[in-house]
Amino acid sequence: MIPLPTEATVPRILLVDDDEGQRSLLQTFLVRSGFKPLVADSGPAALQILRSTPVSMMISDVRMPGMSGLEALRQARQSHPHLPVLLVTAYADIREAVGAMQDGALNYLAKPIDLDELLHTIRHATGQPETGTLIAEEPLPPLPESVVAHSPLMRALLRDVALIARSESRVLITGESGVGKEVLADLMHAWSPRTNGPLVKVNCAAIPESLLESELFGHEKGSFTGAHQQRAGCFEQAHGGTIFLDEISEMTPQLQAKLLRVTQEGRFRRVGSTREQQTDARILAATNRNLEGLIKEGRFREDLFYRLAVVELNIPALRERREDIPALAAHFFALFGGDKARFTPTVTACLQRYAWPGNIREFRNAMERAALLSRGGVILPEHLPARVRGSEEPGPVLSHTELQRMEEIEREAILQTLRRLRFNRTETARTLGISRRALTYKLQRLRELGFPVDP
Repeated sequence: MIPLPTEATVPRILLVDDDEGQRSLLQTFLVRSGFKPLVADSGPAALQILRSTPVSMMISDVRMPGMSGLEALRQARQSHPHLPVLLVTAYADIREAVGAMQDGALNYLAKPIDLDELLHTIRHATGQPETGTLIAEEPLPPLPESVVAHSPLMRALLRDVALIARSESRVLITGESGVGKEVLADLMHAWSPRTNGPLVKVNCAAIPESLLESELFGHEKGSFTGAHQQRAGCFEQAHGGTIFLDEISEMTPQLQAKLLRVTQEGRFRRVGSTREQQTDARILAATNRNLEGLIKEGRFREDLFYRLAVVELNIPALRERREDIPALAAHFFALFGGDKARFTPTVTACLQRYAWPGNIREFRNAMERAALLSRGGVILPEHLPARVRGSEEPGPVLSHTELQRMEEIEREAILQTLRRLRFNRTETARTLGISRRALTYKLQRLRELGFPVDP
């Protein structure tokens, strides 16, 4: 029998970060993963803990006010020359982080943090055994009837959501248009300790630029034409709860600067006011755009990106999780047709083969149309939109040997790219043209099969 870990044998991990959201996320994650976290909000506080408490590993942000993570590393090395130290860095700091490895850093991780990669690094550094799945799988909280998730990709994503929801960290939700980013934000709030507080949603693309600042921060009476009375903004309304900022990429540079201050200090001013307001609202943001690309173009602030993306959750496109299509079809047909779904084999084949560029939104509309035209009866090909029927002709049927060969080609592409990019998962996923969550799931499967997917 394997002895259970005791208080004395559980590795202590020192977390050093001035960002409360980041500390909250990593603290929750480490407790869930079987470690004992100690937290410090600055380099000097971390060094004080090291002087009084034995730790197994230190994880430190690089960019902090006062003493940087690099300086904390150098001073820690004087008294703890063999302590494993992992640096967490934004892309702009990677060159410094690489240089810091000459000063004794074990490794560095780029933000937003990949939790699977983080856990593997911690386990390796502290001598803890690996398991088939990096993040321990717990039963998911009950899902609303409107959420259908049978595919491994979506189940893995929802396990991440359940974990991250418990923390106070800010979250950036990414994915193509129509994948369900607002639904994920609803779950994040419902599964969080703030569930009894308000959930305030703002679509930054749907509100005129001239009114968005007032919508977010409120205004004083007479501050502009039409401001007939004082109005509390969405950040005030979300105090004690959650604010969801959809289409965050559409925000102007001026508003981005004001939003940055809210993420850093929780402070803002109403339009037309000189008095500061304080808000305790957890920020969830969403976009279907590539924010890193917008940063390179000078259209989105890099510092705001890293403040919002303490953790990034990417929702896979429907074509990446075709296992969910039958259950989604049954769900939407019951919603619109009021009866059990009845599909001909040809219709089922069309639904599975079509690429669904509009994702869940397009799928829902197609099922609503089919339910209305079929009048609750059997759904036939002519009940589907023409673009979906276009996939009616069956494609070539692959043999078992051909399917195996395709799996081998994919496996070799993943392993070669991973090694070439020195096991950087973010760059590997970008090079392969898949989401990081999809790559993580594929790597978990390869690890279970015995393939070398870790550095």
